[in-house]
Amino acid sequence: MGDNQRDKHKQEEDERQRLADRILAIVEDFIYWGIAVVLVAGALVLLGVQVYSFTKLPGEGSAAVLLDILDGLLLVFIFVELLFAVRATLSSRQIVAEPFLIIGVIVCIKEIVVLSVEAADLLADGPQFARAITEVGILGGLVLLLSVAMFVLQVRQQDAADDVAEEAANAGEEADNAERNLAQAGQERDRAGDNRDKAADLRHPEREADS
Repeated sequence: MGDNQRDKHKQEEDERQRLADRILAIVEDFIYWGIAVVLVAGALVLLGVQVYSFTKLPGEGSAAVLLDILDGLLLVFIFVELLFAVRATLSSRQIVAEPFLIIGVIVCIKEIVVLSVEAADLLADGPQFARAITEVGILGGLVLLLSVAMFVLQVRQQDAADDVAEEAANAGEEADNAERNLAQAGQERDRAGDNRDKAADLRHPEREADS
């Protein structure tokens, strides 16, 4: 009786846990979809702003406007990569690291572009120019580091995919071997049955004569 009560209590706990997991999964999906909608809207607004800024090129300084456009387009890329990260999370139910590494690279490149333009205006100011160049060097190192991290991540993912493919191939080969062994066993069983019938006919030749 006590064991039955414990089993019933455990089943009820499992059902409550499954219900809680389903509710949390629905809430999580709703939040991710909300984030995706905001990212899409933000990316479209930013893209529209850059198109409008492009129309102001003839009337204003081209260099300043182009720098703003480039800065805005890199920001659009960040929004798109965040949207890809949300989509990948919804499809695979786990956080994907690669989009965030790409975002880090884009942010670093964005700052390098801005600092490079500012450094050109700071040539007369030695300390400020040196600071800007130092920041550009640090950001370049971060780009290299993040690129190496992405390469290592891709290699590991490829290795994992190769391992899965190899395991699937091995499983298929084992299944084929099992099927061949089963067919051989069936043939041997049939041969054993034929031999048994022949032996029975030799022991009782009158059966063969009657037939």
